[in-house]
Amino acid sequence: MLKTAVVILNYNGKAFLEQFLPSVCSNCPSGSVFIIDNHSTDNSINFLECNYPQIEIIRLPANFGFAGGYNQGLAQIEAENFALINSDVELTTNWLIPLEQILDSNPNVAAVQPKILDFNNKSKFEYAGAAGGFLDVLGYPFCRGRIFDEVETDQKQYEQTNPIFWATGACFFVRSKVFNDLRGFDARFFAHMEEIDLCWRIQNKGFEILYTPESTVYHVGGGTLHKSNPFKTYLNFRNNLAMLFKNLPFVWLVPILFTRMILDGISSLKFLKAGEYANIWAIIKAHFGFYKMIPYLIQKRNGSFLGFKKLHKTSIVWDYFVKGKKTFNQL
Repeated sequence: MLKTAVVILNYNGKAFLEQFLPSVCSNCPSGSVFIIDNHSTDNSINFLECNYPQIEIIRLPANFGFAGGYNQGLAQIEAENFALINSDVELTTNWLIPLEQILDSNPNVAAVQPKILDFNNKSKFEYAGAAGGFLDVLGYPFCRGRIFDEVETDQKQYEQTNPIFWATGACFFVRSKVFNDLRGFDARFFAHMEEIDLCWRIQNKGFEILYTPESTVYHVGGGTLHKSNPFKTYLNFRNNLAMLFKNLPFVWLVPILFTRMILDGISSLKFLKAGEYANIWAIIKAHFGFYKMIPYLIQKRNGSFLGFKKLHKTSIVWDYFVKGKKTFNQL
């Protein structure tokens, strides 16, 4: 069996493939790179066939999003580990070895994230994952190196291999057995928050997730959906509520969801001030989309809530906006 399959999900990302596949192919073992194509319409397939015949292409009949696309594609790949790489990621020399070594030497670790720096400013952490992700008790994600929009410069302040709550989907290294046993990402999420939900479920099973600075990659970010896109707003707000519903202990379910919905309403004032009315409507639709998902989400609650103990027990909103704590080391 292949040791590690390096897998890129593509949807109309020909420009990124042209730019970043050279770094992927030069820094991955021969025969280990796969492209899952989410029914692209931008000539991606022709480009790959003409320029990278050594890469196996898995063609999907429709766009199933990040979650469904990876689920369907990975079901066709046999490997000990999956390294899921966004198409806008530049790999570095020997990025893969430390990730494999951690899983080889730590049987209770199911997933690992490398250090992720900004491709356009390589001295700074990248928004999507930085030096590993965490989640506060109200479900707000943040990272070592990034809290809300405050992104730190990499000054070697996060140079220890440490447990984290979630690893970003931009470069997600996971044991295939754990991924398959948990049936992968939640396809109903389509995109956004699906990796945090999976990491929560991984921890519900008693496994750990680590960050290591021994591996570094560079990420552009926002390649498929820009942060200003109302559909991105919709997915983030809906999926965050859905993730909380699936994974919170029953005693905390109502109070935390109620508080989050109030805070969602307050956050819409930011969009109102900016005149971004489409994003306000996206939040409203996200709440109704969440209500429609509740019968499905009830079935997905599995009775194990070990991951809840690993949440950041105070509100990151309070720490950041009220106490003025702008970096992870200040928390």
